[in-house]
Amino acid sequence: MAQLETWIGLRYLRAKKRNGFVSFISLISVAGIALGVMALIVVLSVMNGFQKEIRGQLLSVAPHMEIGYFDEGGGRPWQDLQTMVKNNPAVVASAPYVADQALLANSGEMRGVQLRGVDPAQESAVVDYAKNVEGGQLADLREGEFNIILGKDLAMLLGVMVGEKVTVITPEGNVTPAGVTPRLKQFNVVGVVQTKMFEVDSTLAMVNLQDAQVLYRMGDAVSGVRLKLADPATAPEQLDTIIPVAEQNMVWARDWTYQNRSYFEAVELEKKMMTIILSCIVIVAAFNLVSSLVMAVNEKQADIAILRTLGMSPASIMKIFMVQGAIAGFFGTLFGVVGGVVIGLNIGKMVHFYEQLTGTRLINAQTYFIDYLPSDVRMSDVLIIVAISLLMSFLATLYPSWSAARTQPAEALRYE
Repeated sequence: MAQLETWIGLRYLRAKKRNGFVSFISLISVAGIALGVMALIVVLSVMNGFQKEIRGQLLSVAPHMEIGYFDEGGGRPWQDLQTMVKNNPAVVASAPYVADQALLANSGEMRGVQLRGVDPAQESAVVDYAKNVEGGQLADLREGEFNIILGKDLAMLLGVMVGEKVTVITPEGNVTPAGVTPRLKQFNVVGVVQTKMFEVDSTLAMVNLQDAQVLYRMGDAVSGVRLKLADPATAPEQLDTIIPVAEQNMVWARDWTYQNRSYFEAVELEKKMMTIILSCIVIVAAFNLVSSLVMAVNEKQADIAILRTLGMSPASIMKIFMVQGAIAGFFGTLFGVVGGVVIGLNIGKMVHFYEQLTGTRLINAQTYFIDYLPSDVRMSDVLIIVAISLLMSFLATLYPSWSAARTQPAEALRYE
């Protein structure tokens, strides 16, 4: 009996002269489901791609974790912090740093930066961009020579090149009879570094650790110690294991998600909202499917009556139209998944081709951190979208099928 119901349901999908319009509505329903599924897959893939690429960019330039003493640890040397994490398997490397605000000036141009004092030998093990220094290397930041390495965009904004000088102005001023005057010091630009993130390349300024301590009158103190973790994705969970319980009242710690938490939370919220909004396309297509099935039921009143007269049960009549709707939902979902996955995997190339064709830039690195459109098609997202689409399609068949099952043979054949 099940095979008979399936065969009848499939046959009703074939258009004839009388019900050609009904079949046209069915095709529109299939196209609507396919469009909704495809849009969901492409949009979520692009958002996943942005999240993945920006996280990768951040982890290549930002410290995975920073630790330091509260109130300078009661005079304890910062080297004790490195000793504390040295044998921890979660920590790959560590490096001290000094960070404070400064103004950089050159030829009338001034830019605010966070000046970073680093130990060249140890910093190379903590950050990945140390090998991307153009015109020099991190080792050129030698103590007492007051050399500086700038982010590539910062150097361009200041109009300074490797081999030239730039003036560093710090907020800690000198007290003179005329009042408090800013402290100024000229640094030699020995290299520029490009991290491919505009936010970093436009504000990055690195000097030798001891030079920064002299500049900010810190003595032997540092701002903290940067850590590189074996698995940065687990940084929030590693906080309690890296800092011993006995030291937690003396040592502060923050991971890479601390400063970027709002961004990633915003992306997650946007993904959820986009899923809800784009799911409405599938819901609208499901309403079209309801309409087409209701019209099919009205069109097949006589056929339903004859089948009932021949002994087919109401449940079997229901199954006929459920099969018809399920097939439409299945093919709409299938076409949408194929189209969405293909476009999702190639959306970056398509956008790049469009940019070359029109001479316009759709992705601005100053706004989006990156200058290309990334995509990450995740099977988990595809499966969830498929489940939503098939569920909506199934629910769309219930009312028309129930309506068909309630058809009374005598009433349906009265005017035939």
